[in-house]
Amino acid sequence: QVSLPPHHLPTHIFYNMASVVGGKGSFMLAAPDKEYKMAKFEIGRPAPGPEDVAIDIVYCGMCHSDLHTVNGDWGNDKYPLAPGHEVAGVVRAVGEKAASKFKVGDHVSVGCMVLSCMACGMCDQGFEQHCAKGMCGTYGATFPEGMGHDDCHGTPTQGGYSTDITVHQRFAFKVPEGMPLEVAGPLCCAGITTYSPLSRHVKGKKDQHVGVVGFGGLGMMAVKIAKAMGAKVTIFSRSNAKKGEAAALGAELVATSEPEAVGALARSVDTIIDTVSDFHDIGLLISTLKPVTGTLVLLGGVPKPYELPAFSLLFTGTRVEGSAIGGCDLTQEMLEFCHANKVAPDLEIISAKEAEAALHKL
Repeated sequence: QVSLPPHHLPTHIFYNMASVVGGKGSFMLAAPDKEYKMAKFEIGRPAPGPEDVAIDIVYCGMCHSDLHTVNGDWGNDKYPLAPGHEVAGVVRAVGEKAASKFKVGDHVSVGCMVLSCMACGMCDQGFEQHCAKGMCGTYGATFPEGMGHDDCHGTPTQGGYSTDITVHQRFAFKVPEGMPLEVAGPLCCAGITTYSPLSRHVKGKKDQHVGVVGFGGLGMMAVKIAKAMGAKVTIFSRSNAKKGEAAALGAELVATSEPEAVGALARSVDTIIDTVSDFHDIGLLISTLKPVTGTLVLLGGVPKPYELPAFSLLFTGTRVEGSAIGGCDLTQEMLEFCHANKVAPDLEIISAKEAEAALHKL
């Protein structure tokens, strides 16, 4: 994970949930097109409403989603675009209805969404990411009408490569006391993305064997959280190059290029967290799942459809599901869990002037 501290930059950047049409006075570091030529743009932001929290951003993590959105892989056509949905900062102002939850000076974080309808069945159950009307992403989404800031209606949301953000209190999260602020932003992306399925399938259960496919940012968080839940962890990687890193986290590593090694795990894994964002064969992975209860959870946004081994699923009763981030209550729970269990991403802190080069490296 990479964190961008805007205050280390020669240029100040600003983010809010969306921009006021024709507004001025705020700035963002944004891509003007599908190339990764980041530049400073001036925009305007709405004043905080009664249920809003205004936040001065201190850090914003860089995510592979930033890359996919900027280059149009996921269908984005809104430019200029300021990415960034791993935000951490300090509360600057609080709306009157948000004052019971937040106060000026609080350390807070914001993740991958900044709004939902907050009224449908999914939202009522704490699944805001599955809102019936569609959740509003932190960047690259269109700000909806009738949600308290109609001067922003129709404008694209802009992300956390910025100096400020104002969001509805429901989508801001308290950083646990003592947690380093730079840790909180990435946890609200990679942390909640992996914690969500692990909390469903692993947390509170004994003798769980978790497989993790891919050992990058998401994969490493999945390993750390699964280990904190008491599970045995096996990492599925393309080669054995990261065996030492896996062992350092208390996990085993199996190379998918060695079918015999993977075959030795047949019917032994309870849950597989697949973090890979490129197309890959999942049939071999499914063969390692326990019958009936075994579940493969797909986290990577892979545009090309997978081929499923129908007979394998029929005769073992294993399951394949997708999972996208997590709801607001679960995100707060995740932050508390990670703090209590000393779970944190590995970080490299850079200045925003290095963001363009960092995007190319992604």
